Amino acid sequence: MFHDADDSGCRARREPGAFSARPGDMRPAIRPTAAVLVMAAGLLLSACAQAPGSSVRATSVAQAAGIALAQQARFRGIGPFDANMIGQAAWYKVAAAGEGWEVTIRIGWGDCPAGCINEHRWIYVVGREGSARLTHQDGDAVPTASGVRGSVHAGPTCPVERIPPDPNCAERPVVGAVLVVRDAAGTEVARLTSGAGGAFAIDLAPGAYHLIPQAVAGLMGTPAPIGFTVDAGQPPAVVQVSYDTGIR
Repeated sequence: MFHDADDSGCRARREPGAFSARPGDMRPAIRPTAAVLVMAAGLLLSACAQAPGSSVRATSVAQAAGIALAQQARFRGIGPFDANMIGQAAWYKVAAAGEGWEVTIRIGWGDCPAGCINEHRWIYVVGREGSARLTHQDGDAVPTASGVRGSVHAGPTCPVERIPPDPNCAERPVVGAVLVVRDAAGTEVARLTSGAGGAFAIDLAPGAYHLIPQAVAGLMGTPAPIGFTVDAGQPPAVVQVSYDTGIR
């Protein structure tokens, strides 16, 4: 799912002599103008910077953490260690190590308000060029990844509520609704878009979150934020989002 990038090809194409004639080639060497050289260099650098799968350079603690967290989907939503947070089930720590960084990622579960009964740790070495290498992991067996799932609907669809309920007046699914997930600190950790049937789902690290629906064209207002908790090894939290059609 995640691919390490190698910019050696870009470096090779920037070597001196890239515009010189090959040995044995009797054709006159092309001597590009300064403007052509500048244009070519700009296009080459742009292509290298935008190459599919290219790594982000790790020149800061935040970038090093981001590269390590991108190695597994189960790390989505994990924030930095906070000594003042009670019951922090998952966190990461970053320390300088040689020519790069050492990133420790921890996921805990089982009565975390009291300190977590179980935990598992991963240690990655992140190079400043953007590489990431898992050097050690230990702890309890990691439970099945969990997260949140649900669906987005809008109603009412008929001007008058009928008893018994009319199936033709059931709420309709909303496709394309944008849902923002924020952690307990208020940091955005994911942004979802409801798909077919209004469904959505995503893996998240253990912890407390809020799902914040965004405005949808043609629907009135936006639903209030919905709080939910993700517990490691437990089924995903289920959240139902309901928009108002304005039909009365």
